[in-house]
Amino acid sequence: MYKRIVLGLFALAALLPLPFVASQAQAQHAASRAEATRIDGFDVRPVRQAVAGRELDFTLYGSPGGTAAVRIGGATAGLVLVETEAGVYEGSYTIRQRDKITATSKATANLRVGNQVASAILDEPLIGRAYARRAGAGQRYASGPKIDRFDVGNPPPSLVPGEDLNLILSGTPGGVASATIVGVKGKILLNEIRNGVYEGTHIIKRRDRIAANSVVTAHLRVGERETSAVLGQSLVAASSQAPRARQVARCVDCGVIEAINLVEVKGEGSYLGKIAGGLAGIVIGSQIGDGSTTTVAQVAGGVGGAYVGNEIEKRVKTTKHYEVVVRLENGGTQTLTYAAQPPFAVGAKVKVDGSTLTVLQ
Repeated sequence: MYKRIVLGLFALAALLPLPFVASQAQAQHAASRAEATRIDGFDVRPVRQAVAGRELDFTLYGSPGGTAAVRIGGATAGLVLVETEAGVYEGSYTIRQRDKITATSKATANLRVGNQVASAILDEPLIGRAYARRAGAGQRYASGPKIDRFDVGNPPPSLVPGEDLNLILSGTPGGVASATIVGVKGKILLNEIRNGVYEGTHIIKRRDRIAANSVVTAHLRVGERETSAVLGQSLVAASSQAPRARQVARCVDCGVIEAINLVEVKGEGSYLGKIAGGLAGIVIGSQIGDGSTTTVAQVAGGVGGAYVGNEIEKRVKTTKHYEVVVRLENGGTQTLTYAAQPPFAVGAKVKVDGSTLTVLQ
């Protein structure tokens, strides 16, 4: 009897680790699913104005076989995207009367595959770029974002389906970065892996129409400002053949002044302006009528004077500055701020050096 009990305990001990092994396998499986769920790109076709009846067309590129949805800041409803082809999700949101969508509204996409969810925030405005820039004109920046370097990390030997293209961008930290390749649908999101360094990978698909010299453009957005840069190297590794000449001979920091905008930033009134205006109103009110009539006039004068005093103080505190918008040769834009009217004219050819413009001859 004792021997049977001991054998039973050993058998039970042998079975105890099995749940742990099973849970470990499940965890590994879940981890692999999490790595497989990814968003490669998230685009929108912006509208000129966010008026009722207009449509915002969204496209998401990522893991196939999932469920995709978009949340829009200021919208009263969400949007479910339909998978039109493997890994490509599309949908249109019709703006409603009650929606409060503005140039600064954000759109967030979620892609669920099984129990794993990947998310991405749209890196471009829902309203046309010119309108978004005007809406954010009151914000001040010492200088616009800057791209210092844009490379392909470990270029593949050939551009065949399944190969990885690793893109690396170095520039202003704290931004949102992406890249586009001619012949590839959508954007490649570049994540900030460390301060000012952004990386992203595109797995070449069969539908891609890509070549070693395809134009690759990087975009870096910080706040309401964006800059761009064009890749200056081949997408494939160097072979025994003579290296091709660099295609980017143009000045990436050069461009033409597209607009010079005068921006007024209205000041805020304080209690001092209200008090001063209110006292002046009471004095004036005391000169009107007698008895109760004088009292009513004093009260009315005090209220009106406080309002007028507050408005006068706001006008006194109003500041003005100028924003110079430069259209760069690579198609991007950069905006520089000046406290006084700058000595430039629209159409002038210039070079951007940080926060300074140099006129080119």
